[in-house]
Amino acid sequence: MTLTIALIDDHEVIREGMRRALEREPDIEVVAEAASLAEALTLLRDPLPQVFIVDIRLPDGNGLDFVKQARSVDPDVGLVVLTMYAGDDPLLAALDAGASAFIAKDASTAQMVAAARHAAAAPRNFSAAELAGAIQRRVDPQRPMLSPREAEVLALLADGLGVSAISRRLYISDSTTKTHISHLYAKLGAANRAQALMSAMAQGLLDPPNGSMNGAG
Repeated sequence: MTLTIALIDDHEVIREGMRRALEREPDIEVVAEAASLAEALTLLRDPLPQVFIVDIRLPDGNGLDFVKQARSVDPDVGLVVLTMYAGDDPLLAALDAGASAFIAKDASTAQMVAAARHAAAAPRNFSAAELAGAIQRRVDPQRPMLSPREAEVLALLADGLGVSAISRRLYISDSTTKTHISHLYAKLGAANRAQALMSAMAQGLLDPPNGSMNGAG
């Protein structure tokens, strides 16, 4: 069976990129698009697509308002929330709104396709890469709030990788990597790599290593 999807994003180039990526899958068809909340709401009529992929920030409102409305119209529609803004707040807001999945705009094509398939198969079972950590930080607000990218950088620092190696692994520039490391040090109250890793382990953000820690800040 064909999986039908509607895209809601105010950037035409982003919609086009998502449409091309999704339609490389032989069983996926993008059947509708909208560039605003008002346009998106007009799509809430029979027959509904199986899945909506919705940007949080729309020019005339919040994509989460659409998620709530769509969920009230059809409890079994798939709703994937898309955002370029990292952090726990948008993720938990998507969960509270009734979304099926939450992904970042820089997610891979495979991650986007997987989120869409999950939303179709289990629309009321929320899926997000950082869900467990976000819920834990909501329960324990004293714990530093790391973005998904910062968590990736932290894990690679723990593996002993330097700036250039981390940049190559994550396909980002050295300056972006240095910015993430700077933010990590600030959140962890650290002045160098060793302090950052010790702080992260003390706060449960990293598992203790089997061997010794290598590398300098």
